[in-house]
Amino acid sequence: MKNRYIDLIEQTFEFPKEEFNVIDNELYWNNIPLMDIIKQYGTPVRLTYLPRISEQIQKARINFNVAMAKTEYNGEYNYCYCTKSSYFSFILEEVLENDVHIETSSAFDINIIEELYDTGHLKKSNYIICNGFKRPQYIENIVNLIHEGFENTIPVLDNKFELDKYIEAGLKRKTKIGIRIATEEEPQFQFYTSRLGIRYNQIIPYYQEKIQNNPLFELKMLHFFINTGIKDTAHYWNELLKAVNLYCELKKICPELNALNIGGGFPIKNSLEFNYDYEYMAEEIISQIKNTCMQHGVPEPDIFSEFGTYTVGESGAILFSIVNQKQQNDRELWNMIDGSFMTTLPDTWAISQRYILLAVNNWDVEYQRVHLGGLTCDSQDFYNAEAHSNAVFLPKFNDKEQYIGFFNIGAYQESLSGYGGLQHCLLPAPKHVIIDLDENGEYYTKLFAKEQSYKSMLKILGF
Repeated sequence: MKNRYIDLIEQTFEFPKEEFNVIDNELYWNNIPLMDIIKQYGTPVRLTYLPRISEQIQKARINFNVAMAKTEYNGEYNYCYCTKSSYFSFILEEVLENDVHIETSSAFDINIIEELYDTGHLKKSNYIICNGFKRPQYIENIVNLIHEGFENTIPVLDNKFELDKYIEAGLKRKTKIGIRIATEEEPQFQFYTSRLGIRYNQIIPYYQEKIQNNPLFELKMLHFFINTGIKDTAHYWNELLKAVNLYCELKKICPELNALNIGGGFPIKNSLEFNYDYEYMAEEIISQIKNTCMQHGVPEPDIFSEFGTYTVGESGAILFSIVNQKQQNDRELWNMIDGSFMTTLPDTWAISQRYILLAVNNWDVEYQRVHLGGLTCDSQDFYNAEAHSNAVFLPKFNDKEQYIGFFNIGAYQESLSGYGGLQHCLLPAPKHVIIDLDENGEYYTKLFAKEQSYKSMLKILGF
């Protein structure tokens, strides 16, 4: 029986993968030798591989455009990026190089939009889809954006009292708006109807009462989003068809309505056995929308999608060292990392999210079952489950340095952990390195942020 770590991975999964391969018992990620990164920057270190962002955008765009060509669909496809997934300037600049649009969720998002325009990365013709429950500052910033000439800014109404807030904030220009549908959640969810949006049966009466004869607004978009994402399930298809049917009924009395926003939810790889047919899902979505519109005798809408995790998730990784091993009883081995799961990968703690975990070196060493422990004093600061079993398997701990990597962590983790702020047990945020390709296709690295210093923490604390 082969019992090396490389044997375990190759026997359990189809390996190597598109983004992973092993040379001389060391892991390469997107053809980048990770041990070279560790030798240069040490651990813990967070990585962002920018080219992956553009690859993801282009894949989705191709899938939807091919689906539209196959079905002879008459609308256009528009890709939007959800800024809340990662707000960093280098992320947004890479995203906007692909001629896509932006979805916002809070007041400060609008300040980022203005900054991107000032630096030449965004045009006033870009679509700015403004989602969320809007407090006064968010409303005011949206109105300012519209008055500044961002012609395709579309506030998406989250409730029936939002529309009046724009008038109260001094809106003078005729404005395109959208309405978000309050979709039904999956049966096992903790509540029945999403807290976001307006209920199905209230949308048409609301349009007739508040928008139809209002010279300041024109309804351009119906917004649909399922919290659990785009999945090939009866629940997803049922909710999509309800939304398209509502679009068709609304289109009959609202000729200016021409866009259906299907929200986000394309998944990313969270294990080496991940399998998802993006091409099939895009074609099925487009087919169902087209067929329903044909049955109603209305033109097909332009399609908008809002992909956040899908855009940036697979661009991120974090590397740790195993600093020591503790035998806590006759069965439990704990490998202690030089960081914290709670502070650097908060989703592993908050929602039991699992990521691709692989050893970076020592692939020729015999493997063993372990638990992974973080450095905080919290009992929940651990990671102990992988896709192939309820355990983690890594090379046996010995006198060799052992490094591990968590991959596809590029969405939400920095903002959820409070980037640049206070971390649990005052553990410093790790250094952050950006990886890109030059004109010859060779990778190069740039240090975006050093490891957080004690001085920055003491300043926040008032010392």
